[in-house]
Amino acid sequence: MGQHDLGTERIGKLVFSLAVPMIISQIVNLLYNMVDRIYIGRLEDGALAMAALGVCFPMITIVAAFAQLLGSGGAPLSAIKMGEKRNDKAEEIMTNSFMMLIIVGFALTILTLVFREPILYLFGASNQTFKYAESYLTIYAVGTIFVQLTMGMNSYITCQGFSKIGMCTVLIGAILNIILDPIFIFLFHMGVSGAALATILSQGVSCLWALNFLFGKKSILKIRKKYLKPNIKIVGSIMALGISPFIMQATESLVQISFNTQMLRFGGNTALGGLTIMYSLTTFISGPLGGLAQGAAPIISYNYGAKNLARVKKAFRLIITSCLIGSILLAGSIMIFSRQFAFIFIKQGEILEFTTWALRIFMIGMTIFGLQIGCQNTFMALGQAKISLVMALLRKVILLVPLVYILPCFMEDKVKGVLMAEPIADATAAIVTTISFAIFYHKKLKNELENNY
Repeated sequence: MGQHDLGTERIGKLVFSLAVPMIISQIVNLLYNMVDRIYIGRLEDGALAMAALGVCFPMITIVAAFAQLLGSGGAPLSAIKMGEKRNDKAEEIMTNSFMMLIIVGFALTILTLVFREPILYLFGASNQTFKYAESYLTIYAVGTIFVQLTMGMNSYITCQGFSKIGMCTVLIGAILNIILDPIFIFLFHMGVSGAALATILSQGVSCLWALNFLFGKKSILKIRKKYLKPNIKIVGSIMALGISPFIMQATESLVQISFNTQMLRFGGNTALGGLTIMYSLTTFISGPLGGLAQGAAPIISYNYGAKNLARVKKAFRLIITSCLIGSILLAGSIMIFSRQFAFIFIKQGEILEFTTWALRIFMIGMTIFGLQIGCQNTFMALGQAKISLVMALLRKVILLVPLVYILPCFMEDKVKGVLMAEPIADATAAIVTTISFAIFYHKKLKNELENNY
C-alpha cells in the first residue's frame, strides 16, 4: 500500500497502478449501489419499491454533489501544491475541505428531514410510491455526514498516490453493505428501510477507515488543528474548482427529476421503475471509466504543477484512448444483451419487457461517452475550472433537460421521445468536449510545452 512516485515512474505502469485500484473501487461501489436495487426488485411489492428508489435518486445525487464540490474541488489543488513542494499549503487545503464537509453534511441532514415530503413529490413520487420513498430517504438522510466525509476525504487519499488505501475505503463499505442488505431487508423484514440502514452503516465504517488513515502516521498530508477554522479564500478556491463536478452531480439530479416526472406522466410507475434500472446500468459504464480517469488525475495534476508537461501529454493520451474503447465495449454489451442485464434487477412483468427495449435506445450515445469522461477529468486535473464548468453544463442543462420536454412533443410515442433525449445529448456533448480540449491543448498546453523544452 505504498506511495507511487508521480513524477518519475513510467506513465503506462503508473496509470495502471493508480487506475486499477480506482476501477476496482468503482466496480465495487457499483455493486454497492446495485445490490440495494437487486434485492428490492425481489420484494413482493418490488415494482413499486423500485420506482420509489428512483424517486430518491435525485436527493442521493445532491448529497454526492456536495462531496464532489469540496473533495474533488480541493484534491487537485492539494496535488498541485505537492508538486510544487508546498505540503503545508496542501494540508491547509485538505483541512479546510474536511471542516466544510462536516458543516455541509449536517445542513443537508436537517433540510432533508424537515422538507422530505415536498421534496419527494417534486422528485416524481406518486401516492403509491411515496411511503416507500419516505422510509428510505428518512434513514439515508441521517447518514449524510458519513457519505460526505467518505466521498470527500477519499479524494485526498488518492491524490497523494495511495490508490490502494482509497480502494479499501470503498471496498470496506461495499462488502459490508452487501452483507447487511439481505439481513435487514429479508431477515429483519425491514424492506426498503433495511436497504437504507445497511447503506448508512456501511458508509459510517468507510468514513472511520478514511479518517483513521488521514489522521495517522502513513499519510503524507495531515489534517492539522491550526487549519480547522475555515479560510474564506481557500474555501473559495476549493469551491471554484469543485463547482464543475458539483454541477455535474447536481444537474444529474435535475436530469433525474425531469426524467422521473416525464416517465411517470407518459408511462406510469412501470416506466419509472424501468428508468431506475437504466440509470443503474449507466453507472456500469460511467463508474469504471470514471475510476480510470480519476486514477490518472493525480499524475496529471502533479506533473502539471512540476512543469513536466511531456508526462501530462502521455497520461492524457493513454486515458482518452482507454476511456473511448471502454465505453464502446460496455455500452455495446448492454445494448446487445439488454434483456439479460434487465433480468438482474427484475425477474418478470411489465418492467422487464419495458427495460429490455428501452435500454437499446438509452445506451446509443454512451458508446462514445468515454471521450467526455477522459477530457472532463483532465480539465479538472489541470485546474481549469471555467472550461470544466461549461462542459459540465453542456450535456445536462443545455441539452438533456430541454430535450426531455421537447422531443415528446414531436413524437407519437411519448415515452420513446423522452428516451431519445439521452443518446442525442450524450453524443453531442462528447464530441464538443473533445473538440474543446483539442483547442485548449494547442493554444495553452502546447505553448507551455514548447517554452519549457
